[in-house]
Amino acid sequence: MLIEKNVKDFVSQVASNEPAPGGGSVSALVGSLGAALTSMVGNLTVGRKAYEKLDGDKKNELNENLVKVQASIERLNNYVDEDTLSFNKVMVAFKMPKETEEEKNARKEAIENATKEALEVPLGCAKECLEVLKLQKTFALYGNQNAITDVGVGALLAYAGLEGALLNVKINLGGLKDEKYVDNIQNEIDRILGEGKELKEELLKIVYEKLG
Repeated sequence: MLIEKNVKDFVSQVASNEPAPGGGSVSALVGSLGAALTSMVGNLTVGRKAYEKLDGDKKNELNENLVKVQASIERLNNYVDEDTLSFNKVMVAFKMPKETEEEKNARKEAIENATKEALEVPLGCAKECLEVLKLQKTFALYGNQNAITDVGVGALLAYAGLEGALLNVKINLGGLKDEKYVDNIQNEIDRILGEGKELKEELLKIVYEKLG
């Protein structure tokens, strides 16, 4: 599994002449790192003096978001391998025989189905990165201020994972024949990207204000 590799080996495999792991798996890993930095900020906050001075609602929000962001790390880690596995299925479909009309039709259907599966993996990744961005605000506002730059880097990484994943969704749309499906996915792309940009900018504004 890719996620089990050490950092150096993973980077080397990405840098190789193999088409996978590619941008989808890397986007998932980047998003996971953004969530991990957010978790770090939470762990550097809970139980500290500044945390104890917060009211109960803010403490609860920090605690709940910390649990949620840690769950996001695991889900994004899973997408690292799922993206490459789904890409491989598309490659298998393209290698199917196409001598007879029946084989051609079977191949087209297999490619269409595999492509839909392949784009739904990075779409799920983008949605998870969006959830991380939604969770980060409480850490920007109430987290350990000595780690405020880690909140900022975490936001940048979560957004990079989101937009990178959506690029991989978009490139797969081009070959699909199901127009209704394509329209629905494009609407999802626009919604996620727009919301993600707004959240990233809001988070960075808080970070820069706290940095002075």
